[in-house]
Amino acid sequence: MNFDRMRRSLLALALLAAGSVSAQTWPTGPIKLIVPFPAGGSVDMVARAVGKRLSETLGQPVVVDNRAGASGNIGAEAAARSPADGNTFFITSSGVLAANQFLYKRTGFDTQKDFAPVIRLVIQPHILLVHPSVPAKTVPELIALAKAQPGKVTVGNAGVGTGQDIAARQFSTMTGVNVLHVPYKGGAPALNDLLGGQIQAMFETSPTALPYARDSKQQLRAVAITSTRRSPLLPNVPTVAEAGIPGFDSVTWIGMVAPAGTPKAIVDRVNAELNKALQGDMGKQFADIALDPAGGTPQDMAEAIRKDSAEYGRILKAAGVEPQ
Repeated sequence: MNFDRMRRSLLALALLAAGSVSAQTWPTGPIKLIVPFPAGGSVDMVARAVGKRLSETLGQPVVVDNRAGASGNIGAEAAARSPADGNTFFITSSGVLAANQFLYKRTGFDTQKDFAPVIRLVIQPHILLVHPSVPAKTVPELIALAKAQPGKVTVGNAGVGTGQDIAARQFSTMTGVNVLHVPYKGGAPALNDLLGGQIQAMFETSPTALPYARDSKQQLRAVAITSTRRSPLLPNVPTVAEAGIPGFDSVTWIGMVAPAGTPKAIVDRVNAELNKALQGDMGKQFADIALDPAGGTPQDMAEAIRKDSAEYGRILKAAGVEPQ
């Protein structure tokens, strides 16, 4: 057992020894939500909504701490090394917890051992956006363009192993096309380059892509959505499956975990508060930006991590991605 894990375990034992009183009096100070991506992306949007809700219900300030870089590993490691006292939580996408273990020889954290699952917050599809200069208005046309120019069509993402990257690699594998994957330190900088024409396409998260997909000025062109059903917010945008790739389904989730050893009573209370919020105004707020409120138990979150770890491992292996 390393020093950080031993320190967290000792702290957890001390908290448990204090009995239920500690859980009843918690929180006694500010709460930090670590986000492994820059401000402006969908994970950040969700974290800020969660922070606002928890601040109102728990009566303490909640601060969002953006720790971007290394495809989420920097933020994840910071969260894993934080004290397990209920004052720090980690809000992240499924890619960080389920995919990075297959992408890096060293991530700085162990998904299974360093975190206590809290709740799955939302399910999010991705929208395939292309720059207007790209002569492809449909999925078949984009496939034809990529096959005519192997390795030259540039597809951006928020970092290797993120949902955007997984969707793009699944697209490449299922169609047999060779595109150039361009990783960024988050979705916001990737989208900026797509808007500027530095890259040609991107599977962008639904909340961020929605305004552009609805834009009648065609600042960007929405080609398809990665879920199995069309979004009621974008009824004219087909799914990737119905646009030409049968069986295509690539959605991710955004969820919350805590440092391993965080008292169960605190985890359960946060879970209960957020389940209530997801069934109310906060859930509606997410649905209005094409995010499907999820919720459920900590065990449901643990199962989602386990299931997606297996699925992402399969997709990345099929794409020939080796750990770096």
